[in-house]
Amino acid sequence: MSATPPNHRAAKRTRRVLAAAAGLATVGALAAALPAGAAGGDRQGSGHQPRTVDVQLLSFNDLHGNLEPPAGSAGTVSEKQADGTVKTVPAGGVEYLATSLRTARQGHPYSVTAAAGDLVGASPLLSGLFHDEPTVEALNKLDLDVTGVGNHEFDEGAVELARLQNGGCHPTDGCFEEGKEFEGADFPYLAANVTKESTGKPILKPYTVWKKNGVKIGFIGVTLEGTPDIVSANGIKGLKFHDEIETVNKYARELERKGVKSIVALIHEGGSPASTSYNYDCDSPGVGDGVSGPIVDIAKGITPQVDALVTGHTHQAYVCTIPDPSGKPRMVTSASSYGKLYTDTTLTYDRRTGDIVRTSVKSANHIVSRDQAKAPDMTELITRWNKLAAPIASRPQGFISADINGRGATAPEKPLGDLIADAQLAGLAPADKGGAQLALMNPGGIRSDLVYKASGSEGDGVVTYGEAFTVQPFTNMMNVVDLTGAQLITALQQQVSGPNEASPKILQVSKGFTYTLDLTKTGADRIVVSSVKLNGEAIDPAKTYRVAMNEFLAGGGDGFAVLKEHTNKLVGASDLDVFNAYLAANSSASAPIAPPAADRITVVR
Repeated sequence: MSATPPNHRAAKRTRRVLAAAAGLATVGALAAALPAGAAGGDRQGSGHQPRTVDVQLLSFNDLHGNLEPPAGSAGTVSEKQADGTVKTVPAGGVEYLATSLRTARQGHPYSVTAAAGDLVGASPLLSGLFHDEPTVEALNKLDLDVTGVGNHEFDEGAVELARLQNGGCHPTDGCFEEGKEFEGADFPYLAANVTKESTGKPILKPYTVWKKNGVKIGFIGVTLEGTPDIVSANGIKGLKFHDEIETVNKYARELERKGVKSIVALIHEGGSPASTSYNYDCDSPGVGDGVSGPIVDIAKGITPQVDALVTGHTHQAYVCTIPDPSGKPRMVTSASSYGKLYTDTTLTYDRRTGDIVRTSVKSANHIVSRDQAKAPDMTELITRWNKLAAPIASRPQGFISADINGRGATAPEKPLGDLIADAQLAGLAPADKGGAQLALMNPGGIRSDLVYKASGSEGDGVVTYGEAFTVQPFTNMMNVVDLTGAQLITALQQQVSGPNEASPKILQVSKGFTYTLDLTKTGADRIVVSSVKLNGEAIDPAKTYRVAMNEFLAGGGDGFAVLKEHTNKLVGASDLDVFNAYLAANSSASAPIAPPAADRITVVR
């Protein structure tokens, strides 16, 4: 792990009181003293303190470097209304997240802000171009106190993760701003279940302790044990990922031995609620009945010494109580993704016992609304980095011979949709990338056309990074999953039935996947099942196929509920990275890409 530059150490904020695990040779200890007068009104031992104090825990997860408001459906949350209808609300963007958190902290002298991983990685242009330095800078300004690591914190490897923590210029790209050295995170990344294979020691702190006026709350951070299955081999080389339950229980015991009885686990693993509405009651009809997925078993296995679980990874929104091993309900939360929500949890701390009064824990998710004022310091940050990004946005990525219509195409099959699907198949077909046999692309994810005429000085036919990004601005992570032939056919039928019957959503498909869409019929009958083929062979309902798609589709978005039934998921690069790599590998000035023929879906009218 690289050393923290002396000037950065001096700049670390002293307002936090963070004590870290002692006795770990590779970790060391962290102890910070609260400045005089910063503790607030109550003084421990004065005889006038109330027995309990409410500690506000603000939390979020899966920001993925989304500094600017996420575009399209990626930037909305679903809100259930009193009459049962569901409203879509635009949300997210650090200018609004900062305002939301700062407003929420008002009137709460005991407030701590924590996150559950994937704050960086698979990031949009503004952050990803600069190895997520802009996001770390924003998180510092947000006064984040602590975060666990997620799988995407390992996208560029443990050495780069250490740089994000400690600061210093990028080893290859150097410093991005003249005269400025990247300061790193002034909050600790926790990675309790990630150790070096060579030493068996954690690569980062396993836990930290937040203190104020004698109140002590320990935080343990873990990522999902399955991280090696969804991160490139280079990113996790030399590392070992351990069981989440065993790790949290181990360090909870260690914290107890050190006198810390109030404990929160930051876990980058999650679940799926029965409703996509952020305000859905997942304790209805019974405790925890409305959520499923890995976090349920993890929560049931983590020691009762842990008082609350802040989770992530699935990009879902939920506030649930799941019984701990003793059968006692315990709060488990997740705040969707991309900074669209934050969770406000009240932890009632008993000064006499040093523990949380679990029966008094309350929690709720809140929308990061774009109707509120923007935080000026975040606006300045975004403006500054956007100026640096401008030259990158104009870089050529590939060449086309004519307009390739996407958003502007009127036929069910769009030429640009075919090109994107082909790029996804090519990028994820190699065995070590997922072994995809076909790719599916949602039409709503294609936000524009690729235009032959130059938008700037790049020349006609040149596709710039900025133009490619405009086509796919969501920077969705690509998934490769197992689906049966029967599930594939059902997915095709869901294009034109159920919620999509009135307004069909025709998936764009990769080369070699063909079928007939009969618009003279209604509902699911519009798909001619016998016509569905892969490379000329009829799809076998009982056979398993490896299918590439973005995370939105894999989560059942746009009414494709059957796609959520996938198994054996591998998470790959972002859709934009895959698309740009395809353009670079398959076009040149002398041999540009021509618009695909759009002949994979035969339409009968």
